[in-house]
This record gives sequence, C-alpha cells and structure tokens, in this order.
Amino acid sequence: MDRRTFLQLAGAPALLATSDLPAYRVVSRYPPASKLGMPGRYRGAVIRVHSESVIDTGTEQVDGNIAGQMLSKGMRALTGEKSDRDAWASFFSPDDVIGIKVNCSGAPNIMSTPEVVGGVAANLIGIGVKPSQIYIYERFLDQINSVHYDRYVPTGVHILAVENPRGSILGYDPGTYVEVNFFGEDDTRSNLVRLVSERFTKIINIPNMKDHGAAGVTGCLKNIAYGDFSNVARSHMREKTHTLSFIGTLASVEPLRSKTVLHIMDGLRGVWQGGPFLRDKRFRFFPKLMMFGTDPVAMDRLLLDIIEEKRKAEGALSLWDRSMANITQRAANDGLRNQFIREPGHIEFAAKLGLGEGEKSRIRLTSIDL
Repeated sequence: MDRRTFLQLAGAPALLATSDLPAYRVVSRYPPASKLGMPGRYRGAVIRVHSESVIDTGTEQVDGNIAGQMLSKGMRALTGEKSDRDAWASFFSPDDVIGIKVNCSGAPNIMSTPEVVGGVAANLIGIGVKPSQIYIYERFLDQINSVHYDRYVPTGVHILAVENPRGSILGYDPGTYVEVNFFGEDDTRSNLVRLVSERFTKIINIPNMKDHGAAGVTGCLKNIAYGDFSNVARSHMREKTHTLSFIGTLASVEPLRSKTVLHIMDGLRGVWQGGPFLRDKRFRFFPKLMMFGTDPVAMDRLLLDIIEEKRKAEGALSLWDRSMANITQRAANDGLRNQFIREPGHIEFAAKLGLGEGEKSRIRLTSIDL
C-alpha cells in the first residue's frame, strides 16, 4: 500500500497565543483530487435563503413544500443554473455514490431536518442517481434511528450508523487516520469512516446551526470533521481543549476533503446554548433559513455571527469569552458559565489550512427571502 505519512503543522502557530500546536501525524494512502471539494468551486460564496413560513415555531411543523422551494432557490443561486436538474447535475452524476452526512447528535430535538434531507435525496434521484447509491449516515445508531429518515426518502436509500454497536471500530478505515496525543490518553488515533475512503465518490454535508461548548459552534467544519472520524471527544476532555486545531486538521484529511463537494446548512432550527445537544428547549431558536456553498469556512464564519448575536440578545456569555472565572465543571444551564474555554477560532485556523475563506470582507453573501 502506497501510504504517505506526514506532519501537518498547519502553518498557523500565530493563532495559538498560550500553547503549542499538537504534533499531528496524518496517515493516508489517498492523494488530493485535482479539484478539491473544500473549498470547492465557489470559494467565499454563500447563498442564504430565508422563509418565515417554513416552520411553525409553536408546533415545529415543517412545511415540506417550502423547504423544497428553499433548496431550489439556493442551488440555482449557487450554481447560476436555471433549473433544479441542471443545478444538481453540475455537482453529481448518475454514476456517483453519494454520502449525505447528517447531524443527529441532538436528536430528536435538534437534527438535520428530515424534510430537508428528503428533499436532497429526491433531487439526486431526479438526476438519475439510484436510491441504492445514496447513503444517509451518522456515527451513532440511536441518534440516527430517532429521526426516522426512512419516512422521508424512497425505499432503497441507505440509512446507517458507522458504529453499530457504539464503540465498534469495524466502520473505520485502519489505514487512514490522524495520530496525536492530547492529554496522555491511551488511544491516540482517530480513524476515518470506511465508507468515506472506500465507497463514496462524493459527500453532501448537512449540519445544523448550533453552539458548541468547546468549539464555539457546530457548523460545516465540525460536522464533517468530528462526524467522520473515531475517537474525537478526547480533544475536549479538559477546560482548555484542542478543538481549535483538531477540527481543521481532520477536515483536511484525504479523501474526505476532496469528496466533500457541497454544504447545505440547515438553519430551520438552531441551538444557542448547551450545544451540540438540546436538553432544554429554552435554548432552541428558529432562524428559518438555509445556507448553501462549497466553502465550509465561509459558511461557518457567518454562523458565528448568527449564534453570537442570539447569545447577546439572551444575555449569555460571548463565544469569545476566555475567562477561567466563567468555567464550571458541570454543563452550564443558563448561558452564564462555560464548561470549556470555547475555541471559535477553529474557523480561522481552518482557513489557514486552505479549507476556505475566513475573512468576512472576502465572503460574497447572497440573501434570498421567500
């Protein structure tokens, strides 16, 4: 096996004011594709589609027709194509085997909305992709089963968990991994999902709009990084974490980077405190929007502002607060304490790795209201 091993030091030590960058050893036998999936063909471009009617905030009933219209508007605006078919066909062909990376860590209270995921699958089938070539996947079985995606997609679409049962390593590629010792842990490897390296030809990333106690936010980068590798929670075992550098490092690993060609951020619902889970419905809010792009850094940079603005309105700590006086060993339930020192700078760090555009002045945002 022609395996390349190298140190990925990220070229961004200036971002670390008080600690050294961990020594990451990335092992992969896969070279980068000629056209990288991230940041992709639309670097720095983000399409924002909003509809006040897409979800009823009282019943939380989603209007599937409006969600479908949002998908149509977003994909056409991103690609410049005049039809849905041409927009989707500009990314995918009937020969592709496509993974749809959902986020179900907060299910059933917050997750990649079934109507959105079902709409994506329907558009893929509409351009000739067979249902058997579409995989909706997440790491943990209990989380993905609680959403019942099977009710929203045609028979034949695969819906599966990588770890079945939880803790199983059979779904991970033993030859593709990131090795790093954070806190003296026994297991220092995080392996890539085997389907990503061996089966999928392309990946669609469908994250939510959520805060995260350690990373600051959970958006495109964290969903595609921590959602496609094993043994990742070890990066935030203590108050000071390594989420700043680990997220971008994982997202850069081949072939994950090359195969992830489209991001559709599901912001029909969101979480402004306590993420990535939702144990208290007080912390849910309803942006009622979707964002589309190929650049996960640009999309996450805009997500930072959305979460920060909501937290400010609710009187919660800033995502950028780094005071140890505001750290508690227990999960904060009021937004006034943190369990970790948050690292929203992981988005800027990912930009330094070349994954996308992190400067707001260089992000081209197109906003559409239905």
